[in-house]
Amino acid sequence: MSETARDDVRARVTAFLAEHDPATTEPLTFLRARYDAGLAWVSYPEGHGGLGLPQELQPEVDRLFARAGAPGNNVRANGIGLGMAAPTILAFGTEEQKRRFLRPLWTGEEIWCQLFSEPGAGSDLAAIATRAVRDGDGWVVNGQKVWTSGAHNSRWGILVARTNPDVPKHQGLTYFLCDMTDPGVEVRPLRQITGEAEFNEVFLTDVRVPDAHRLGAEGEGWRVANATLNNERVAIGSGGGVPRGGGMVGVVADTWRAHPERRTPELHDRLLTLWVEAEVARITGLRLRQKLKQGQPGPEGSAMKLTFARLNQRLSGLEVELLGEDGLRYSDWTFVRPDGVEFTGRDAGYRYLRAKGNSIEGGTSEILRNIVAERVLGLPSEPRVDKDIPWKELDK
Repeated sequence: MSETARDDVRARVTAFLAEHDPATTEPLTFLRARYDAGLAWVSYPEGHGGLGLPQELQPEVDRLFARAGAPGNNVRANGIGLGMAAPTILAFGTEEQKRRFLRPLWTGEEIWCQLFSEPGAGSDLAAIATRAVRDGDGWVVNGQKVWTSGAHNSRWGILVARTNPDVPKHQGLTYFLCDMTDPGVEVRPLRQITGEAEFNEVFLTDVRVPDAHRLGAEGEGWRVANATLNNERVAIGSGGGVPRGGGMVGVVADTWRAHPERRTPELHDRLLTLWVEAEVARITGLRLRQKLKQGQPGPEGSAMKLTFARLNQRLSGLEVELLGEDGLRYSDWTFVRPDGVEFTGRDAGYRYLRAKGNSIEGGTSEILRNIVAERVLGLPSEPRVDKDIPWKELDK
């Protein structure tokens, strides 16, 4: 990256801040103007929140805005929209879809959720049974989705449904953008071990989706969904682009500094080892996000997601050990419906319990190991006897 490009971006941010003072500009007005100036996602195309510049300039832009006290775009509440829906819409959407959805997504005006998993199709996503039947210039959708983070706060959902049961399961899927406020969409909470309900089950009953909200070609849903899943695994696995020493490793390091009386050489050695692993994962995540922005998603995101789950669980366990009996306390068992996912929030007891879900959400660790083995290491695939059988003939 040339210093000329970096200097140009800094000058753009400086000029923007001179015209839009964060202290006096209403937050939503500020975010809309930042998007229109191409300073939202600098690597996105001009006209869609970006400037067509390399992804590595984004942290510099974000740092300059944060230093100026600029409002954020609610990443915690809209992580699925920002990390999964936006890059998928950018890659597969029409120009009209990009204009309609990307700006309010980035500003946080519209929150997104993911309608993929079902009670009978979690790890085997291609086995989904939710049906979308063509009706005039739209589709009628019926089915059930589960483990839908943030559905209770979402305006839109990225939805995969079966449009052709007469072909093998991977071939008969289509990808849609579903309005969560439409008639027939019912959201019910799923209570977790932490006492809260960030997850939901979603029932779709005769929900009408216009064909204009189809993303990609009919029958190409598996291809589009895989792009979303690659983005998801990189987004989760890289911690959403946390800085050096951020995320769970930073939380545990702060706990270490605050409790010198609890330190032992063995705990110190484990903390340093995990710090090094977290830094390796962070740098790898930077490279993978750059590949995604260049339209080159790959299966390496599965390895990142695996690493994230393992590190988070080991770090949260180390923190509990460091705090002794205090680490076992969890201050709030009240049933709540949070605005977004918290991997590092609240107290140590919450973090330890919440980390248990890291090896399930975004693809189970068992399935991700298969992906790494087959698509990264080139090992023989597991036998799949149902791969070429029409979906309607499968045992369900």
